[in-house]
Amino acid sequence: MDMSQGAERADAMLQQTLGSITPPLRWYHGPSNDIACSNILGKGTGTGTVKRRIAILTTVSAERRGSLLGAVERSWKAHGYKINGVNPDKEMPALYATTPDNFQITMLVGATGQFIFSAGTPCLPQTSNIPKPVTTPNTPPRDVPYPAPADIHDDFWSTTAPDAPASQGHSPAASR
Repeated sequence: MDMSQGAERADAMLQQTLGSITPPLRWYHGPSNDIACSNILGKGTGTGTVKRRIAILTTVSAERRGSLLGAVERSWKAHGYKINGVNPDKEMPALYATTPDNFQITMLVGATGQFIFSAGTPCLPQTSNIPKPVTTPNTPPRDVPYPAPADIHDDFWSTTAPDAPASQGHSPAASR
Protein backbone atom coordinates (compact mmCIF):
# COMPACT_ATOMS: atom_id res chain seq x y z
CA MET A 1 0.00 0.00 0.00
CA ASP A 2 1.32 3.46 -0.89
CA MET A 3 0.25 6.94 0.30
CA SER A 4 -2.41 7.22 -2.40
CA GLN A 5 -4.01 3.93 -1.40
CA GLY A 6 -3.60 4.88 2.25
CA ALA A 7 -5.53 8.12 1.66
CA GLU A 8 -8.37 6.12 0.13
CA ARG A 9 -8.35 3.74 3.10
CA ALA A 10 -8.43 6.68 5.55
CA ASP A 11 -11.42 8.11 3.66
CA ALA A 12 -13.17 4.73 3.83
CA MET A 13 -12.55 4.51 7.59
CA LEU A 14 -14.15 7.92 8.10
CA GLN A 15 -17.14 7.00 5.92
CA GLN A 16 -17.56 3.71 7.78
CA THR A 17 -17.57 5.65 11.04
CA LEU A 18 -20.17 8.11 9.78
CA GLY A 19 -22.26 5.23 8.47
CA SER A 20 -22.37 3.66 11.92
CA ILE A 21 -24.08 6.71 13.46
CA THR A 22 -27.88 6.85 13.62
CA PRO A 23 -29.49 9.22 12.99
CA PRO A 24 -26.89 10.39 10.46
CA LEU A 25 -24.83 13.51 11.08
CA ARG A 26 -24.36 16.41 8.65
CA TRP A 27 -20.68 16.81 7.67
CA TYR A 28 -18.10 18.18 5.24
CA HIS A 29 -14.47 17.42 4.43
CA GLY A 30 -11.82 19.21 6.41
CA PRO A 31 -8.35 19.90 5.10
CA SER A 32 -6.17 16.96 4.11
CA ASN A 33 -2.43 16.95 4.41
CA ASP A 34 0.49 14.70 3.66
CA ILE A 35 4.00 14.87 5.05
CA ALA A 36 7.20 12.96 4.55
CA CYS A 37 8.39 10.60 7.26
CA SER A 38 11.97 10.84 8.49
CA ASN A 39 14.25 8.66 10.53
CA ILE A 40 15.75 9.52 13.90
CA LEU A 41 18.48 11.53 12.15
CA GLY A 42 15.90 13.64 10.33
CA LYS A 43 16.64 12.07 6.96
CA GLY A 44 13.89 11.15 4.52
CA THR A 45 12.84 7.53 4.36
CA GLY A 46 10.95 7.60 1.06
CA THR A 47 7.73 7.26 3.00
CA GLY A 48 5.02 9.63 4.12
CA THR A 49 1.72 9.91 5.93
CA VAL A 50 -1.67 11.26 4.90
CA LYS A 51 -4.31 12.73 7.21
CA ARG A 52 -7.98 13.17 6.33
CA ARG A 53 -10.52 15.17 8.34
CA ILE A 54 -14.28 15.49 8.55
CA ALA A 55 -16.09 18.21 10.46
CA ILE A 56 -19.58 17.61 11.80
CA LEU A 57 -22.03 20.46 11.28
CA THR A 58 -24.85 18.84 13.24
CA THR A 59 -25.18 20.48 16.63
CA VAL A 60 -24.62 17.73 19.20
CA SER A 61 -25.91 18.79 22.61
CA ALA A 62 -23.80 18.20 25.70
CA GLU A 63 -26.41 15.63 26.76
CA ARG A 64 -25.90 13.64 23.54
CA ARG A 65 -22.08 13.72 23.42
CA GLY A 66 -21.74 10.55 25.47
CA SER A 67 -24.18 8.73 23.18
CA LEU A 68 -22.20 9.75 20.12
CA LEU A 69 -18.86 8.80 21.69
CA GLY A 70 -20.31 5.44 22.74
CA ALA A 71 -21.72 4.69 19.28
CA VAL A 72 -18.38 5.46 17.64
CA GLU A 73 -16.39 3.47 20.21
CA ARG A 74 -18.62 0.42 19.70
CA SER A 75 -18.27 0.70 15.93
CA TRP A 76 -14.50 1.02 16.07
CA LYS A 77 -14.19 -1.97 18.40
CA ALA A 78 -16.48 -4.02 16.11
CA HIS A 79 -14.06 -3.27 13.24
CA GLY A 80 -11.07 -4.46 15.29
CA TYR A 81 -9.72 -1.02 16.21
CA LYS A 82 -7.83 -0.73 19.48
CA ILE A 83 -9.00 2.14 21.67
CA ASN A 84 -5.81 3.92 22.75
CA GLY A 85 -7.35 6.67 24.81
CA VAL A 86 -10.49 8.40 25.90
CA ASN A 87 -10.66 11.97 27.14
CA PRO A 88 -13.85 12.04 29.25
CA ASP A 89 -13.85 15.84 29.57
CA LYS A 90 -17.48 17.07 29.48
CA GLU A 91 -16.68 20.09 27.29
CA MET A 92 -14.11 18.62 24.90
CA PRO A 93 -14.22 14.80 25.00
CA ALA A 94 -12.12 12.75 22.61
CA LEU A 95 -11.61 9.17 21.47
CA TYR A 96 -8.38 7.79 19.96
CA ALA A 97 -7.92 4.43 18.23
CA THR A 98 -5.52 2.44 16.06
CA THR A 99 -6.38 -0.13 13.41
CA PRO A 100 -4.58 -3.49 13.20
CA ASP A 101 -2.57 -2.07 10.25
CA ASN A 102 -1.50 1.01 12.27
CA PHE A 103 -3.86 3.65 10.89
CA GLN A 104 -4.84 6.22 13.52
CA ILE A 105 -8.42 7.46 13.90
CA THR A 106 -9.66 10.17 16.23
CA MET A 107 -12.91 11.79 17.23
CA LEU A 108 -12.78 14.95 19.29
CA VAL A 109 -14.91 17.91 20.22
CA GLY A 110 -13.52 21.30 19.27
CA ALA A 111 -13.58 24.47 21.33
CA THR A 112 -16.93 25.58 19.90
CA GLY A 113 -18.60 22.17 20.34
CA GLN A 114 -18.22 20.74 16.84
CA PHE A 115 -17.10 17.15 16.41
CA ILE A 116 -14.02 16.53 14.27
CA PHE A 117 -13.04 13.11 12.92
CA SER A 118 -9.58 12.44 11.53
CA ALA A 119 -7.85 9.39 10.11
CA GLY A 120 -4.14 9.14 9.44
CA THR A 121 -1.98 6.58 7.72
CA PRO A 122 1.19 4.99 9.00
CA CYS A 123 4.36 5.82 7.03
CA LEU A 124 3.78 4.42 3.53
CA PRO A 125 5.81 4.56 0.30
CA GLN A 126 5.60 8.11 -1.06
CA THR A 127 3.49 8.96 -4.09
CA SER A 128 2.92 12.33 -5.68
CA ASN A 129 -0.67 11.73 -6.74
CA ILE A 130 -2.59 11.79 -3.47
CA PRO A 131 -6.28 11.79 -4.46
CA LYS A 132 -8.79 14.17 -2.96
CA PRO A 133 -11.64 12.54 -1.04
CA VAL A 134 -14.25 11.28 -3.50
CA THR A 135 -17.23 11.15 -1.15
CA THR A 136 -19.67 14.02 -1.44
CA PRO A 137 -20.41 15.83 1.83
CA ASN A 138 -24.05 16.04 2.84
CA THR A 139 -23.82 19.79 3.46
CA PRO A 140 -23.14 22.62 1.03
CA PRO A 141 -19.66 24.20 1.05
CA ARG A 142 -19.17 27.14 3.39
CA ASP A 143 -16.87 30.07 2.91
CA VAL A 144 -15.67 30.21 6.51
CA PRO A 145 -12.45 29.17 8.22
CA TYR A 146 -12.15 25.50 9.15
CA PRO A 147 -13.84 24.19 11.14
CA ALA A 148 -17.21 25.80 10.51
CA PRO A 149 -19.43 26.03 13.57
CA ALA A 150 -21.85 23.19 14.15
CA ASP A 151 -25.17 24.91 13.50
CA ILE A 152 -27.49 22.37 11.87
CA HIS A 153 -30.27 21.28 14.21
CA ASP A 154 -31.21 17.61 14.44
CA ASP A 155 -34.27 16.50 16.42
CA PHE A 156 -32.22 13.77 18.13
CA TRP A 157 -28.60 14.94 18.34
CA SER A 158 -29.35 18.57 19.18
CA THR A 159 -31.86 17.92 21.95
CA THR A 160 -30.93 18.90 25.47
CA ALA A 161 -33.27 16.40 27.10
CA PRO A 162 -31.37 13.13 27.62
CA ASP A 163 -34.55 11.04 27.29
CA ALA A 164 -36.01 12.72 24.19
CA PRO A 165 -37.22 10.29 21.49
CA ALA A 166 -35.24 9.79 18.30
CA SER A 167 -36.20 11.86 15.30
CA GLN A 168 -38.98 10.49 13.12
CA GLY A 169 -37.66 11.78 9.82
CA HIS A 170 -37.47 15.55 10.43
CA SER A 171 -33.69 15.51 10.72
CA PRO A 172 -31.86 17.59 8.09
CA ALA A 173 -29.62 14.57 7.56
CA ALA A 174 -32.60 12.63 6.27
CA SER A 175 -33.09 15.07 3.38
CA ARG A 176 -29.83 14.62 1.50
